[in-house]
Amino acid sequence: MTDRRAPAEVRTRPAVDDDVDWIAELRAIVLRSDLTRLGRYDDVRVRQRFRDAFAPEETRVIIVDGEEVGSVALRDEGGSRWLEHFYIAPSHQGAGVGGRILTMLLDDDVSHRLNVLQGSPARALYERHGFVLERQDEVDVFLRRERTSTDGVASDGR
Repeated sequence: MTDRRAPAEVRTRPAVDDDVDWIAELRAIVLRSDLTRLGRYDDVRVRQRFRDAFAPEETRVIIVDGEEVGSVALRDEGGSRWLEHFYIAPSHQGAGVGGRILTMLLDDDVSHRLNVLQGSPARALYERHGFVLERQDEVDVFLRRERTSTDGVASDGR
């Protein structure tokens, strides 16, 4: 049996327009259980929402050992960088890929924001990487990671 936590080559590549359909399908697979639990799963809408928001210039495809297994997007808005559309195929979840991608992408000189569905196990990953609760509602949890200066002090002086 192969050790799922064994080091793998993890990298990203820029997304292209042709990536939209397989990433939309991956989104449906990854979000299905959480959206179903929350009473929000719609087989068509889950894919269409991604298609409507897909911006290849902001999106990276995640590649593990040569296999395309996920996506992540970074979008600048109002002095923060939003981490969006972070999906990893179930076959590669729990193997440290998400943490490695966050380590590669998070910039200590920028505040980062994201939202995750209520009850999603992904929240723990984000909290391990310094994200804290900003606000929440019945469906979404909004998290923020403040930028830090080079001496490790939060930008707001804490």
